Amino acid sequence: MVKIIGFIYSNGEGREAKSEWEMVLKGDSCLLNGRKPFFMPDRSQEIGVTSCMILRVSRLGKEIAPKFADRYYDAVAPGADFIALDLAREAKAEGKPWTTALAFDYSLTIGEWISNDKMSATSLLNDELVISPEEAIAEASKVMTIRQGDLIYIQAKQAPRTVQKEEIIRVEIDGEEKLYCKIK
Repeated sequence: MVKIIGFIYSNGEGREAKSEWEMVLKGDSCLLNGRKPFFMPDRSQEIGVTSCMILRVSRLGKEIAPKFADRYYDAVAPGADFIALDLAREAKAEGKPWTTALAFDYSLTIGEWISNDKMSATSLLNDELVISPEEAIAEASKVMTIRQGDLIYIQAKQAPRTVQKEEIIRVEIDGEEKLYCKIK
């Protein structure tokens, strides 16, 4: 079973955060591939999106040092990470975990994969990431063994912006469209 390990922007709000990121897990039903549209879920009235970078793990590893981390992924892709903002606020106000606001079906859109040797992972997005790819692999591998096929996504260091129906999320790299997702 593929693991989807995320590093999301926390900004320390309402948590005893030592940094501006926290690690979360998503199930494989969260993936949305192949230019398919994102359908706004009925259970939320306010969906936000944050750009992210996704790493495809290429080999087994545990307790990986950051200096060796680039050996553990073979491709990167742009992504869009969706969150139910209203559900996150409710959970936070009630002191409950807010994972249900993050880990719903099709909440992570993956763009086209780019070979790791063709593109520096840190240059994939113009935005600053919450943690470097090397640190993300090191942190994830401290907690669990990462395996070939696992995905690690890293959000940009930005607050989510609200999306509207019929909006199109698009990422171009060197003039080529690498991510396309229409909001329905």
